[in-house]
Parts: sequence; C-alpha cells; structure tokens
Amino acid sequence: MRHTIIKNCKIIDGLGNPAYKGTVSILGDKIVDHKNLDSGNADVVIDATGLTLMPGLIDVHCHSTFDEPSSNDELFFHRREGLAAIIASQNVKKLLQAGVTGFVDPDGIFDVTIDLRDAIDSNVIQGPRMLCGGNALLTSVGGTAGRLIPDRGLRGYAKIVSTPEEIKTEVRRQIKNGVDWIKVHVTGLLPRQKGKGEVQAWSLEELKLVCDTAHELGVPVMGHCRNAQSIKDSVEAGMDMLLHATFMDEETLEKVVEKNVPLVPSFTFQANLADFGHRVGANENLKEIFRKEIEESASMLKKAKKAGVPILCGSESGFSLTPYGEWHYRELEIFVSELGFSNLDAIAAATGMCGIHAGFHGETGIIADGKFADLILVEGDPSQDVTILKDKSNIKTVFVGGKSADLTPNPERNQITGWRVSQYSSKTLTQEATSD
Repeated sequence: MRHTIIKNCKIIDGLGNPAYKGTVSILGDKIVDHKNLDSGNADVVIDATGLTLMPGLIDVHCHSTFDEPSSNDELFFHRREGLAAIIASQNVKKLLQAGVTGFVDPDGIFDVTIDLRDAIDSNVIQGPRMLCGGNALLTSVGGTAGRLIPDRGLRGYAKIVSTPEEIKTEVRRQIKNGVDWIKVHVTGLLPRQKGKGEVQAWSLEELKLVCDTAHELGVPVMGHCRNAQSIKDSVEAGMDMLLHATFMDEETLEKVVEKNVPLVPSFTFQANLADFGHRVGANENLKEIFRKEIEESASMLKKAKKAGVPILCGSESGFSLTPYGEWHYRELEIFVSELGFSNLDAIAAATGMCGIHAGFHGETGIIADGKFADLILVEGDPSQDVTILKDKSNIKTVFVGGKSADLTPNPERNQITGWRVSQYSSKTLTQEATSD
C-alpha cells in the first residue's frame, strides 16, 4: 500500500479542537499513527511548512444532478437523463477543486444520483465521497415549485405519492435501488398563500409511515422543513436529519433538543440571493424574503447549538445562485457571522460533525488514526479565518481516500441545445415601449 507522510504542517482535526503542529501519515486510504511506521519507507514525503492540513469539507446539501438551473421550469422540463449524468460527472470535479471531499445529495433528477455515486465509488470517475437520496417524496400539494408539480407521477426530482400504499412502495423502491437516504419535502408553497411562507404538506401519520418503512430497512430519512409545526412533526415521526429547519418556536426547539436531530440550515442560497441577487436580476421581493429567513431563524439555531444539537453545513449548490465549486465555503462564513460560531466550530460543522451525523458513520471528516484520508492542504490558517477557503488557489492539494485529486479546471463548456431556458425578452414589447 502507498505510504504518504505530510510533515511540518498545522493540523485542524475537524472536531473543534485547537490547531497544532504535527505530522500525518497515510497508508492506503486511511490515516495511520505515524509513530508506529518507519518513515524511511514512505513512498511520498510532503513538507507542508506554512500550510494547514485539515479534513476536506463535507457539503451535506448539494444537488449534483441539477446543473445550475435558473428556474424550476428549466429544471423540470429541460433536462435529459443521460446528459444529466454525463454533466454531473464533470461538475463533481468542481467540488474537489473547492476542497470538498464528501457530500450528501438529498435528491436528484431521474435516478442519476445513485448512478453517479456508484461511478465515483468504483473509480469510473473522480469525485468526492458521496451519499445520496433518490427522488424527493412529495404529496400532490407540491413543494417549492407549486403548480409545476403534477398530481401524480415523477417530475424532475419529485416523486408524488398520495396514499399509504404509494408511500410504502416508493420508499421500498428507492431502497431497493440503493439510496443512502430518503428525503421528504415536508413543506411546500401554495400559489394563493405565498405570503404565509411554506405550509406543511404531509400529515404526522404519513411522515411516520415514511420513517417506519425506511427504518425497517435500515435507511435514514431527512426532511425539508420550513415552519415550526413541520419540524415538530418530522421529529416526532422519527426523522434523522432536517434540512433548513427554519422558523422554529420554543416548543419545537424543545423537541429537536430532546431527540438531538441534526439540522442543516443551508443558508448559502438565501444569503447569495439577498446579498448578490441584484447582480443577476433576482426579484427584489425574494431578496427580502430570504434575508428574513436567516434573520428570523438565527436565534433558535443558536439556542439549538448551545443545547448540543448538531448543526451541519450544506450549501444547496446546484442552482444558478449556488454554482458548483463556488460557494461551498460560504455556509461556514454564515455560521460565524450570523450564528456566532467560532472559526473552529464552523470548520467542525463542515467536517467532523458531518462525518458523524450525515450518514458517513464517523469514518471521514476527522484527522485521527483509522479515518479515511479525505484531506486538504491549505495556504493560510482557516482556524483564524474560514474565508481563506473562498480562494480556491489557497487549496493546494486534495486527497480523497489517500489519492491526490486532479485540480485542473474543467474546460469551458459550449452551449447545449435545449439545456437552458431562453427568454424572448425580460419585458413585454408594447407600442408604448417602442416610443422615444
């Protein structure tokens, strides 16, 4: 087995402990106690003086198959399964270039997530360590796409289920096909009630049926929840992880703390739209809605962290506002600026905590004997400033399972016919609009 030694580096262990100077040894795909090895027999010795060695980032909310749509229309009606798989295999390389060595894809279009994960696992393509869901489970009320969701069948990432038998059948189908997670879109938007925010689209009994069916077969369940009741019912039903988990109240927080359910706020999308939406023509009303979600949810998430609830990093990469390889660091920055995390705590939320609580069984995200050698060498010290990770030129080397990743940028892509939504115009051409 290949033996690599990385010496003279500052080490961040991924568990929130202070950084320290030291040496790390890699034997095959695992970190090993270098004191028990003969360093003279190493195949590679890296002098990392002036660099920081840390676990690679783990992004627990990354949609690898969406390919950065600018609208639900584009995502649902302008994607083809084979091409989506080919493009996704290239886009995951962008995650490596940003220092991401592991990710969870909650749901994808068609069954591409499962095939992508298996291609990475079998070394057909290079990518981060990956866990995946299949199609998100929705009721006919829909998700955040409203009336674009049909009353039955499959559209984009969404599988619509309406009866107990349909729920059980779909959960079992996805598990048979090999998913690591089942995802439920617990809340959704109703066109006439958008001012109220997302409403709960599942009953408690339906949520329990999903969880019981999945747990009987040894698979965890995550839920997309954006109001207090949906969070409370999801916890009561037995969910293993919650995405967003925003707009909690005190009663809901008590339930979350009692069950110690990991939360993935996924604020990067909201923050990008709020801060930079004007640069890409985003709706001004949406900017304020998403800024409000962060502001109104921060206090409860702070209380959850203080009570010991795992808070994990997820960027919701995969949309036009969160393109692959660009914003994976930003959730750490938001945790520091909005949730009061220290730099080390934010790094732990994006590494060790994800490795422990997101389905990786504690085998990655941590620098310790026996863990997978999923590591990054960084110019500078992220334990003092996590935004160092913003500049990809600071990420000097990326290891996944002890193997160095190819950090060569992807070739520029040409336009693909029918892949992107094209607009006739951004305004209506009335006669008045043509007058000087």
